[in-house]
Amino acid sequence: MSDRSTTPDPRAAVTARLTAPGAALEITCEPVRGIPMPVFRNRRHTLPELLLESARYGDSEYLICGDTRWSFAEHLDRVASLSHALRTTHGIGKGDRVAILAANCAEWILTFWATTSLGAIAVGMNSMWSAREIAYGMQHCTPALVVADASRRDLLGAVEAPVLSIESDISRLATDTPGKLLPTTEIDEDDPAVILYTSGTTGRPKGAVHSHRNMIAAVDFYRLNEAVAAELGSAPGTRRFLLATPLFHIAALHNLAVPRLALGDTAVIHTGRFDIDRVLRLIETERVTNWGAVPTMLHRLLEHGDLSGYDLSSLRTISVNSAPSSASFKKRLREALPVAGRSLGTSYGLTESSTAATFATAADLQERPDTVGTPVPTMNVQIRDEHGEPVSDGTEGEICLRGPLVMLGYWNNPEATAAAIAADGWMRTGDLGTMNDGYLWVSSRRSDLILRGGENVYPIEVENALSEHPAVRECAVLGVAHADLGQEVCAVVVTADTDPVGAEELSAFVTERIARYKVPTRWEITTEPLPRNATGKVKRLEVVRAYAGTGG
Repeated sequence: MSDRSTTPDPRAAVTARLTAPGAALEITCEPVRGIPMPVFRNRRHTLPELLLESARYGDSEYLICGDTRWSFAEHLDRVASLSHALRTTHGIGKGDRVAILAANCAEWILTFWATTSLGAIAVGMNSMWSAREIAYGMQHCTPALVVADASRRDLLGAVEAPVLSIESDISRLATDTPGKLLPTTEIDEDDPAVILYTSGTTGRPKGAVHSHRNMIAAVDFYRLNEAVAAELGSAPGTRRFLLATPLFHIAALHNLAVPRLALGDTAVIHTGRFDIDRVLRLIETERVTNWGAVPTMLHRLLEHGDLSGYDLSSLRTISVNSAPSSASFKKRLREALPVAGRSLGTSYGLTESSTAATFATAADLQERPDTVGTPVPTMNVQIRDEHGEPVSDGTEGEICLRGPLVMLGYWNNPEATAAAIAADGWMRTGDLGTMNDGYLWVSSRRSDLILRGGENVYPIEVENALSEHPAVRECAVLGVAHADLGQEVCAVVVTADTDPVGAEELSAFVTERIARYKVPTRWEITTEPLPRNATGKVKRLEVVRAYAGTGG
């Protein structure tokens, strides 16, 4: 791992002691799929181990979602009943895919645990996908079973696999056989556990495959963080975490739902469209202590104005993740919420890294406002040049990662896996950054990636959908600055003089083909050809310069 800063850091000293040889959280070197890597020695090896151990938290609340309030004991009993039904009635076994296509709810998490306890693979489908995107996902992962809510079942179309409803089937199967023991399955820690889809630069979503090892390593990252906090005298005690990001993202599943079960905390699930008043009332009512948010959520909090009408005294920790945020934004947040001044941290990671690859504490951000922190324990981070060679401090290059948190690869896509992960285990992120004294700064995320409110939008996906319209001769899609979302999607569309088309028609056309958050909200419709280079490729930089500041 990279060297830490020379500035005295009490967290670093405590971390070193807690992970030293012989310590409870000792880090050692072991082969991971044949490659020596740093790992926690005294780790669990599978998700069912975490699930069974959660019984020790008994009647403490694990999941709160509307009127649903499940203790750890109740949750485990429901998982065991559901797992039994999935195995005996639906024949689900090791390696089978179970696609979960639903909005956030307690049953989503229940289905995840029941699936992985059988050695099967939970596939977190994007609940904002269009019918066509859903059809592609189903064809790609070939599930043996689909679990969906009513809104998404209407978009499913014909699928070969049986479909269970979140609303009634899962609830019934989870209570059919109370007192059932969790089924036993032989699972290796490098067996796949989860597939989450990430937008692909080639226009098709790619399924990042995470192993049991990946997810346990994410849990142990949080386990160490809490041990460090306890050593420094700031152990928070009983915590209640707000879960407001989609469960098909690592932010909600890997970084919240799974670690909370392992560590005995409560997850309070926000349902429906993000509404800052509803969220603040939920924090107030449920006495939420921890909130990990994307910048757009916190921007809406700041724009909401006077917060004195809400009792937010329970909040102890706020972090901002999933998309870049400026130092000035963090300053405004600290001014609006004093708790942010004491706790505001941030991180850098991606779906393929399972959780954060680097983490910056509140103290780090006070001293280095724009950093995304230092590598998390067990993760190695390097900046490399175009030849794959490490560069010196302060030199910009591609951010590369290696460690037990790095995904197994892309489902059913060996070419993309080979392009991303080298034989020696190093993964190319496609992101540019620099390192100084062990701290990482991100220069730009994957070249053309648009980060809209914490959601990834790749221009090629939108361009492919637009190109199907008969009036579109060519198009280019780019991200432009937006005060609330960070970026919004702008489409530059070239049409023929004889075949005019308007933004409303184009918007309706692509809405049928891609998720609503990917649909452009700024349109530039012209008959002038896009600028191209000698080989015929669109000069994207020129397009950005011409249109990024337009009002649309």
